[in-house]
Amino acid sequence: MRIGIAQTDGALLVGEPRQVVLEQVLQEAAQNGTELVVFPELFQSGYNVGTSVVTSSEPQDGPFFAKVAALCRHYGVAAFYGYAERFGDNVYNSAQLVGDTGASIANYRKRMLPPGFEPDYFTAGTKSTIIDYKGIKFGLLICYDVEFPESVRALAQAGVQCVLVPTALGDQWGVVAHAVVPSRAFENGVYVVYANHCGVENGLSYLGQSCIVAPQGDVLARAGNKSEFIQADIVSTQVTAAQDRLPYLRVLNALNR
Repeated sequence: MRIGIAQTDGALLVGEPRQVVLEQVLQEAAQNGTELVVFPELFQSGYNVGTSVVTSSEPQDGPFFAKVAALCRHYGVAAFYGYAERFGDNVYNSAQLVGDTGASIANYRKRMLPPGFEPDYFTAGTKSTIIDYKGIKFGLLICYDVEFPESVRALAQAGVQCVLVPTALGDQWGVVAHAVVPSRAFENGVYVVYANHCGVENGLSYLGQSCIVAPQGDVLARAGNKSEFIQADIVSTQVTAAQDRLPYLRVLNALNR
């Protein structure tokens, strides 16, 4: 499967400008054979937007989903995008996978809320999310989740082959994109697809540097610090080969028996 990352400008106005970029990216993806595109954390609402992240929140099947679903169906490309999810009295930092038919495949709520404003606005999720899509077993995380080794390890032990991670990483945290994320792929023998914003949003300068990392820890594609669309092929046999070569999971499972 060919997977892409849409590294988008965090300064984009919420609403029509983001929907325009969404369509441009899905159209490009359809033209080059990309089957799934990952967008950044809170792509729908903006990340560093204060209380607007709450007022712009919407249910899982809300207006933004309807727009994404229509575009996915039209272009025949799946999309995994971050959004502020309203559910009852709670707001979650969520990400939803919409398939190429426009159907919702999975919804994930961020479990690890970092220090700062997120705990003021969001309720933490409580469940991991694992889904099979077109022959690949995916695990879903958001930003800070991937910085905990246990998060990716649990997904890998459950048979996940590729971890999708929308993020909103600031430019002071380059070590995460350049060291932590490749390490998570290498130590578990899985693909990691890490999709960040770029530019400056209300004073928050994003790192960019989105990347797709192979199970051997090699970076297959990396963006710079501008808006960019990158892609790489996910090959399930590479997961098996990496885990056979460095059997960390088997050794750990044996120790835990």
